[in-house]
Amino acid sequence: MTFELDRRTLFRGGAAAGLATLAVAGFEESVTAATLQGSLPSHVDVVVVGGGLSGLVAARKVAAKGRSVLVVEARDRVGGRLLNHTLKGGAVIEAGGAFVGPTQDHIKALAAEMGVHTFKEYVQGKNVYISAQGKKQLYTGTVPPDPLVLLDAALLLKQLDKFASEINVDAPWTHPKAAEWDSMTLGDYIRKNAVNKAGILNLIAAWTQPGFGADPDQLSLLFVIHYIACSGNEATKGTFELNANTTGGAQESRFIGGSQLVPLKVAQRLGTRVALDAAVHRIDQGSTKAIVKTSRGNVTCKQVIVACPPPLVLDIDWYPQLPAQRHALLTHMKMGRLMKCDAVYSTPFWRADGLSGSGVADSGATRTVFDNSPNDASVGVLLSFVGGATWQKYGTLPQAERKKAVLEGFAQMFGPKALKPIEYTEHNWPHETWTRGAPVAVMAPGTMTAFGPAIRRPFGRVHWAGTETSTYWTGYMDGACRAGERAAAEVLAKL
Repeated sequence: MTFELDRRTLFRGGAAAGLATLAVAGFEESVTAATLQGSLPSHVDVVVVGGGLSGLVAARKVAAKGRSVLVVEARDRVGGRLLNHTLKGGAVIEAGGAFVGPTQDHIKALAAEMGVHTFKEYVQGKNVYISAQGKKQLYTGTVPPDPLVLLDAALLLKQLDKFASEINVDAPWTHPKAAEWDSMTLGDYIRKNAVNKAGILNLIAAWTQPGFGADPDQLSLLFVIHYIACSGNEATKGTFELNANTTGGAQESRFIGGSQLVPLKVAQRLGTRVALDAAVHRIDQGSTKAIVKTSRGNVTCKQVIVACPPPLVLDIDWYPQLPAQRHALLTHMKMGRLMKCDAVYSTPFWRADGLSGSGVADSGATRTVFDNSPNDASVGVLLSFVGGATWQKYGTLPQAERKKAVLEGFAQMFGPKALKPIEYTEHNWPHETWTRGAPVAVMAPGTMTAFGPAIRRPFGRVHWAGTETSTYWTGYMDGACRAGERAAAEVLAKL
């Protein structure tokens, strides 16, 4: 692929898919080669800590205004929680964040500018639901048709949408009921209001485990309400449906060639403004400057943007020390536990059986399943999100045992052909040194009301980016873009 070649054309046919793989790999290598290879500059206007999507967007905005900027990234790659994986046969899938949907205008605009196109997630046919009794049911839509939980599910989602419609996304802690909602978990609320408490808790976990990497009992109700409210934009109220749906929701589309292409192309344009293998270990602030100390040397600057996962901010030695409220907030923001397990087949065989490749199970290693095939269906790929308590059970097993459990789960949904993939791959995000979890840092009860106001508050010359700091689509690519844009605007106003 040339840097701006139309990916739709490139991905047609098996031979084309092979060429695409070589091209993508070559592109990634060229991006790395184009980053800063020698000594770091002694002075720049702005240092951005973190080369994920949010940090790169921030740097791009700063550079566009003619200011000098340097991105320092601890990894040997850019993209953060966006990571492509090339299969043996040549197709590209996402090992990290993948989906985009309606009202996610900022990531869509950036991708379009970078020449990265989208395709619709495959939804034709029936979804599969495996009930607590092991019964297999086919359905359409988002909520499985289990009569034991349908009424509770409808009432819960209606109530969550109502609460979300009342929330100020910029300051959810100001709602009159914020303290009440933040004093309980989502699980507490369900047990208090549902008839079939165990059934609806188990079903909602199939949403929270992939969406947060956590379970209902680990999530503040206020945090969940805010998360749903964030699933919109300035003109559209966030709803559970916008967050959870495929068609018309956050899982509607994916990027041709994988989502990491977006940060790769942004980094390509930034070129030597990006330094890899440059972990930050200390940030000193003074009356006239800040000094960012990295494993590749020190850089003096006027302003700093920190755009890395919350736990990693605590690994930095700060002078002066972080404000108490900021430190407490970061301490209480735990990364979700999530991994993605993909089984690859010569064809997406389930489609011929009238199945969409999407499924929900009440138990096992395949609680939430998607068709993760590339856009040309050159191979078929089934994806299981293994998060929260499911990660605790299966993510800690030896790979061979986990693979067996995942394939058996796929077979229960889609038949015995699922037991014999041509390839199996997985990515365990809690084991990533520079992320330590996915997809987002979550808040337990008491966190948002006590410490939430510090989420975007600048600390001297330091400003905060990262998807967790966004007021819309926090935890998503769109939130990462929005946060980077906001942080850039803050530092530009100071220069």
